[in-house]
Amino acid sequence: MLGFLFNERECRELDYVLRKELDEMLFDLNDKRIDSDIKTAIESRYRIIFRMYARLASPKEISRYARNRMYH
Repeated sequence: MLGFLFNERECRELDYVLRKELDEMLFDLNDKRIDSDIKTAIESRYRIIFRMYARLASPKEISRYARNRMYH
């Protein structure tokens, strides 16, 4: 486990970067042209980034990026 100390501006910047990354991954996951193996890798990464974002964001903001689990 690693710990970081961020000031307010750094927290806002990290929040912004994580949101943009989540937006990009959601866009890619909805793209029909992307192979299922690639989507599986993106979903794995999405879960990690989402957990990082959940530590910074409010519950209202988190719900915007929460995905329903899809069972195949």
